[in-house]
Amino acid sequence: MSGHATALPSAAPVHPTRLPYEVDNRAAYLSFGLAYVLGHGAAAASQGDTPLLGLPGWLPMTLLGFGLATGIVQATIAALRAQREATGPDLLAGRLLGAAWIVAFTALFLAVTGLTSVLDQPELQPELQSVLWAAGSGLIVGLLYLAEGAVRRNVLHYVLGVWLALTSTAALSLDARGLYWVLALAGGGAYALATVLEHRRLRPRAGSSRN
Repeated sequence: MSGHATALPSAAPVHPTRLPYEVDNRAAYLSFGLAYVLGHGAAAASQGDTPLLGLPGWLPMTLLGFGLATGIVQATIAALRAQREATGPDLLAGRLLGAAWIVAFTALFLAVTGLTSVLDQPELQPELQSVLWAAGSGLIVGLLYLAEGAVRRNVLHYVLGVWLALTSTAALSLDARGLYWVLALAGGGAYALATVLEHRRLRPRAGSSRN
């Protein structure tokens, strides 16, 4: 036997599997959640024969549109910030997902405009447009979250997309007031919960990056 001890190979450091790129969705979730609560909540409170609040008809859609636009901007900023660390296929996937938002909402605009333009009752067009935009935007955002969650392997984002897509379309079976209440409470509540869970999801990664 040799008098020299055989040197054992040192174990290679084990690194956790890294996601393609990490997106912080908290600002976008908060903006979309406020859009749902304020926009759909204002619409629900001003609907019916005995409305809870006497609000001008343009206010709910304005609140919703402003909140959705802010959320889209926040989501775009978060995605662009995360893409600084992405390369190759991951970078291309991020850009395609970003373009999908523009395509999806353009398609929704064309669908709502086309459906209401063929209606023979002009007095019903504003209410129909409002309902279709409310439910359609929830469906579009939900489906986009499904795609983003699958690509980024973000289960929270994916589950939120499932919830938004299903509740938005299921609410179409209700009257206008019921639809807005469902979207305000179920959608806004889901975004509030997702904001908290997103903070918890990102916290371990922030701690490990400092070590």
